[in-house]
Amino acid sequence: MGVRRLVARIMSRISTFRSYQFVLLLAAALAVVAFYYFGSEKENFSSTTKRIKETQASLNTNRNDADLTVDTGVSHPAGSEEKREEEQDEGEEGERFHSRTAYSGTGDRRYNILMMFTKVDKSRSLQDKFRVAMLSMVKHGRFMEGEVLVLHFVSDQASKKLGERMLQEFLLNATFKYEVVFHDVLAFAQKLFPIVEAMQKHFSSGSGAYYSDAIFFLSVAMHHIMPESLNHIVQLDLDLKFRTNIRDLFQQFAQFPPGAIIGITREMQPVYRHTFWQYRKENPQTKVGEPPPDGQPGFNSGVMLLDLHAMRASTLYNQLLDPSNVAKLADQYRFRGHLGDQDFFTMIGMEHPELFYSLACGWNRQLCTWWRDHGYGHIFQLYYHCHGPVYIYHGNCNSPIPDD
Repeated sequence: MGVRRLVARIMSRISTFRSYQFVLLLAAALAVVAFYYFGSEKENFSSTTKRIKETQASLNTNRNDADLTVDTGVSHPAGSEEKREEEQDEGEEGERFHSRTAYSGTGDRRYNILMMFTKVDKSRSLQDKFRVAMLSMVKHGRFMEGEVLVLHFVSDQASKKLGERMLQEFLLNATFKYEVVFHDVLAFAQKLFPIVEAMQKHFSSGSGAYYSDAIFFLSVAMHHIMPESLNHIVQLDLDLKFRTNIRDLFQQFAQFPPGAIIGITREMQPVYRHTFWQYRKENPQTKVGEPPPDGQPGFNSGVMLLDLHAMRASTLYNQLLDPSNVAKLADQYRFRGHLGDQDFFTMIGMEHPELFYSLACGWNRQLCTWWRDHGYGHIFQLYYHCHGPVYIYHGNCNSPIPDD
């Protein structure tokens, strides 16, 4: 009797266990059916695989080796799609990393500035200079409603990545609308080389030197590189400190006399007194290389106002870019420099000063005193003095910049 009860109990448990397994199997089967049926209108295994592949392709497209010669539009705030299309129509070859213009109208007036931003990732000194320049620019920057400051940076890939991170911090407290555009240095250099190749042997320190690269003649041919819709741009060195609103600098364009195409400040050291030594020896009455106010001390390219429309329209200026004319002037003035675009502008300025508007020295108050200690101490102050207010300090040759 006891044995029968035991067998019956065991059979009952086995039956219950099998029923439980059956329920589980039935639930699993229904789940699979539901996945295929209800998911067929939205996403199935095939569409998921496709989405993964598309995501991977997108990631690959934005890798470091991506071609930056086209506007890839890294970041476009919500509502800025129409703006993006307008920018592409303008032909600007750059990569917009960040903007605070999603709410701006198509009629906004743009103030364009450009800085060279190469090899910054390898130099803590350049990073520190960039910090001073940008923070002081943001501190004093004031723009009106309907105005946008457009910051152009010509950069290599590694410096661009660093610049994006730094700018997020530096622009955090900006009270004005702005856009940031990165341009590929290699793409620019490729376009520049045919135009400025002949200049490099006259205004570079040698093969492989800093200024021997075509990119350091960018300002000379900016009117050929930037889209024709861009008429004015200010090119700035990194080692600056602003003491006033950068918008005020753009007002200097209105002061250009007829025929002037570039606004630039005089050189504040006897650099070109030294560089033109042979010409000065052969022409003892010349004003070339002499100090202000009556002499021609040459130019410093730390702050430049480029009227691109006037540069395109100037027959004289574009003739001066011809290699034969460059060679002719270099021979005439016995000129051999090493400072790139600055040398070119200085040389043609000796022959054609009407092409240049002289910015007040306070817009580019250079602080370098190297030549004072290298043979020109007795006349140094004749070049170095700068009367009037200082709007921008220029810490050239690693000179310390005064505190505010």
